[in-house]
Amino acid sequence: MSRLSLVFCLTLLSYAVLACGNDFAISAAMSAEPTRIAILPETIRLSSPLPSQQLLVQRMAGNVSLGPVADDQHVIKWAVANPEICIVEEGRVVAKANGQTMLTATIASKEEGAPGEKTGEKVVAQAQVTVEGFDPAIPWVFRNHVQSVLSKTGCNMGACHGAVAGKNGFRLSLRGYDPEGDYFLITRHARGRRITPHDPGRSLLLTKPTGAIAHKGGVRFTEDSPEYRVISQWIAQGHPGPIADEPRITKLQVYPSLNRLQAGDKQQLLVMAEFTDGRREDVTRWAKFTATNHSVCTVVNEGENQGLVTVNGSGEGSIVAWYLAQNVIATVTVPLVQDVPPQAFARKSGLGKIDELILAKLEELNIPPSPPCSDGEFLRRLSLDLLGVLPTADEAEAFLASNDPDKRTHLVDRLLARPEFVDYWTYRWSDLLLVSGDRLRPDAVKAYSAWIREQVEKNTPWDQIARGVILAKGSTITNGAANFYALHQDPLDMSETVSTAFLGMSINCARCHDHPLEKWTNDEYYGMASLFARVRGKGWGGDFRAGDGNRTIFLADRGEVIQPRTGEPQLPKPLNGEAIAFDAEGDRREHLAQWLTARENPYFSRAIVNRVWANFMGTGLVEAVDDLRLTNPASNEALLNYLANDLVDHQYDLRQLMRQIVLSDAYGRSSQSMEENAKDDRYYSHFRPRRLSAEVMLDALSQVTAVPTEFKDYPAGTRALQLKDAAVGSYFLSTFGRPARLLTCECERTEEPSMTQVLHLMNGDTLMKKLESDKCVVNTLFATGKEDAPKPDSSANNSKEAEPASANALANRPDLSGPELTAAVTRLYLSAFSRYPSGDELRQIHEVIDQTPASARPTALQDLLWSLLTSREFLFQH
Repeated sequence: MSRLSLVFCLTLLSYAVLACGNDFAISAAMSAEPTRIAILPETIRLSSPLPSQQLLVQRMAGNVSLGPVADDQHVIKWAVANPEICIVEEGRVVAKANGQTMLTATIASKEEGAPGEKTGEKVVAQAQVTVEGFDPAIPWVFRNHVQSVLSKTGCNMGACHGAVAGKNGFRLSLRGYDPEGDYFLITRHARGRRITPHDPGRSLLLTKPTGAIAHKGGVRFTEDSPEYRVISQWIAQGHPGPIADEPRITKLQVYPSLNRLQAGDKQQLLVMAEFTDGRREDVTRWAKFTATNHSVCTVVNEGENQGLVTVNGSGEGSIVAWYLAQNVIATVTVPLVQDVPPQAFARKSGLGKIDELILAKLEELNIPPSPPCSDGEFLRRLSLDLLGVLPTADEAEAFLASNDPDKRTHLVDRLLARPEFVDYWTYRWSDLLLVSGDRLRPDAVKAYSAWIREQVEKNTPWDQIARGVILAKGSTITNGAANFYALHQDPLDMSETVSTAFLGMSINCARCHDHPLEKWTNDEYYGMASLFARVRGKGWGGDFRAGDGNRTIFLADRGEVIQPRTGEPQLPKPLNGEAIAFDAEGDRREHLAQWLTARENPYFSRAIVNRVWANFMGTGLVEAVDDLRLTNPASNEALLNYLANDLVDHQYDLRQLMRQIVLSDAYGRSSQSMEENAKDDRYYSHFRPRRLSAEVMLDALSQVTAVPTEFKDYPAGTRALQLKDAAVGSYFLSTFGRPARLLTCECERTEEPSMTQVLHLMNGDTLMKKLESDKCVVNTLFATGKEDAPKPDSSANNSKEAEPASANALANRPDLSGPELTAAVTRLYLSAFSRYPSGDELRQIHEVIDQTPASARPTALQDLLWSLLTSREFLFQH
């Protein structure tokens, strides 16, 4: 191996290693809001069996909390206008009788006990308190109160009695999703031995979790705790069971929901639940809290400090609160502590909405954006992201030489009209819709792929594509979209796949129990599946090894999906839509399609926007793109909402969406991070480098070497992105993470590095055979008839570069050197990197080649090309 090869080999190995005191100044938008002191929640209504509520006194800017008023030097002093209505004990307002009164909070110095001063003024906040339905008897409800105690203490979790088989003969539904079943098991199973109505304190439901009787789960609560009080009094009241018309939870809120804090701050959260009878209840003690980003903040999930958030570092994190199958999120924003000049966030004229919203988020977090990328970087980046192919050397030379101020806009429009655009996005949507010979017969694969290609070529709106798949019927050979129902022949699979592909979220967990991370219940899951209950197929049965693959999809007159928990069918109903009757006329899927593509649907447009955004920006606004659940918030919620609404306004035109993204300043930023934004991987302060996908990388290697890859049963010259079938054999594609298309999940495609990939690039057959081929571009340098080579860019480096020579001068020159070598190297750099080589690169290459005997120079140039093609600059999108 030449010295040059050794240098670049080390580069390749490095690729494998690489992949392996006071308030902050608030953002410009927030600073316009006057700071005030507020009691949260601002409307206090006590109407629950637990007539008390925690109180928070916060410094507010608009609807954003800047932290609690009380600190090491100050405390809150409370005054109630009418103590007969309510009193305040340890920061909680406690009801005494029905009526209204005024509550006043004053900030007092801990040392002096007198009202404190802040910016020269006394800080006071007031709120009205309403007590209604006050009843000292406290009628406990099994569904809302007993179940919440069992959930909070972990009794019905998967590690305890909520396991499928239960524990030690006692089983509960996971997180209490089946109140009727749990009530039966607690009060009737094993002859009702778990409760003692005449002496509640002797009930196993109390003696075991308190440790009075040996319990493998340990002590879950004490006899003087609210948990004990709820269960004991419920038993004493006759242990009433759940009834159909009892109050159900309708809404969960957390206060404060938006927080702007600094490292070291602590913030108490308050969780309020609303019920169908209008009651509001403080359920902070019964909620389960989870922090999504521990580097930013953590939260206490048990004990007296339940819901207390501690800020650990800068960034943005979320706290998820769960109660009775409902989830709610509080966001914690912590700006970086660093000096950033205001002009870093300056808004230039004509700034698009995408950049306006991204700059607002960066300013909020005090993260400056990187400067724009070079023209060569933009050309290469855009070509790979829109077409999946590299620009040619001639295209790169022309673009770099152009002085047109609008050349980037014109480039975008040209690429959107290229046939390679159709190839690339046909392949991308074939990943999503699972076009694979591992599941379908050849004729079906061709029909399915052809249908997708037709939609991309015609720029069919995304809502119509979704309708085409969901409402498909007929022969899978004549109607390619019908292959969706050849792949998914069970209503449950149909429902789950539609949810993942078109809503970007998995509902699989709700098949067995209420979804723990979303609001979807077990009943809603089977309601969704019921919409597909009458889809039938005849003909080919799904064996990819035999048969013609021709399956006919039709609708049956009857048939229902049974809900296992109840043994009864569930009314057909989209996840967040209206139910329809079992005997409703027409195709139930039409009802689903109408709901799915309706403007009011908050999931459909967000899901496809997030997928398209991730293709261009390297990471979704919600990551992963198949995980758009409530408890996985977007990095820029305002931007995701804008893009989703804008897509609907443009009738689901995906090309318009793509054009808007790639023309944004955010997409055109440099991938080189600065010290101030180096840690940012979510907010698009700089372009995120990522390894080329398997198919794009293979096609790029073929293009630069000028040696096409051969695929069995496909014509010569077929690119990897033109393959209709993901099951076509290719060791290279399998090694570099091509998805199998067996699951509708972006997780099937992997860009994770491995030593196998490194070794295959170093000496594997794929690249070595291309380099050694007579057709390889390097070998043609020693043949006649070569076109003129492009000129190097004098602005590429401050140092002087060698003058270009005509490529015709390379004819019959086995002793390639001097200007001829410069011309050849320039051509290779433009082909691989869309840029000219720098003066330093040219000098190093000349030194190595000049020291190489003339007879060995063809091999040396092969080594050079190998080095370029295995460098990080080539293997990564940047």
